[in-house]
Amino acid sequence: MASAQAAPAAVPYPLSRALLEAVLADRTSDRFVCELIWPRLGYEQNGSGRWSAGPATGAAWREQFPIEPQFIAERPPSVALTRSIAKEHKQLLKEQLGFGGYRIGELYPRRTRRATAVNWLLAHLAERGEPLPDLGPLPQLLDQPADPVAGHPGDL
Repeated sequence: MASAQAAPAAVPYPLSRALLEAVLADRTSDRFVCELIWPRLGYEQNGSGRWSAGPATGAAWREQFPIEPQFIAERPPSVALTRSIAKEHKQLLKEQLGFGGYRIGELYPRRTRRATAVNWLLAHLAERGEPLPDLGPLPQLLDQPADPVAGHPGDL
């Protein structure tokens, strides 16, 4: 049972096909992509604007990344995310979203890490038997960044 002092768990932003397609199209900030994943891994906002591993965070994540893993900006968290996707869910991007990958001219580490993040989110839903609705709330969508390597203003 949780103590009276426990911070309320962050409510994860609702997922939808439209939202995940916006992530793949690089229409959201990198931080927003991470904020889709952090609460689903059990990370909690710590009051300083950062996310920390919480009691619901798996031991491997908590030990390797005690503070918010930067899934898009840094390779090690993205690799860990890829490895955490069960084999039977590795093709969900293709199967559920019809995503065949980026074209050669669009192939940047930030974008491939976004694809990893979306695949992880799809696997997360699949493991829970939750459907992916076609529509749902969307953040204010951004234009694709002029420099896809640098990303959006404010991205790490």
